[in-house]
Amino acid sequence: MLGFGEKALELYKMINPIEHARTKEAAKKYKVEPYVIAADIYGAQNLAGMGGWTWYTGSSSWFYKAGIEHILGFTIEENKLKFKPCVPKSWKEYTIRYRYLRSIYNIKICNISGNNVVSKVLVNGVECDNGILLDGSGKIFNVEVFI
Repeated sequence: MLGFGEKALELYKMINPIEHARTKEAAKKYKVEPYVIAADIYGAQNLAGMGGWTWYTGSSSWFYKAGIEHILGFTIEENKLKFKPCVPKSWKEYTIRYRYLRSIYNIKICNISGNNVVSKVLVNGVECDNGILLDGSGKIFNVEVFI
């Protein structure tokens, strides 16, 4: 049975156009550009798997929201970086490089427990709350998030 992280990942794969062009057969079934997000992926009878409404203006924002915010768990609220990942247990770690004004945030998420609960956040080696105040002064911040 899939957990919530795995379900979100499966949904992400479903809307990711690259996933529909991995083989020649899949691309023939998808029938639309594999480099833009389709607004629709049909699921009924002879149209199942075919994409539609490409270059639809709203779909890329949903792709971003699903991937960055709901799977990787990277959000910005009230000028603070917060982390609430929902990734599969098999993902042992991943990195995010985020630029805020002139500052760079090198973020490493370490999936030690596999339960998607943030247990510790370090910024430049110092433990802090899961809510890092953004600083655009040009510094480099090395962030480690342990789940």
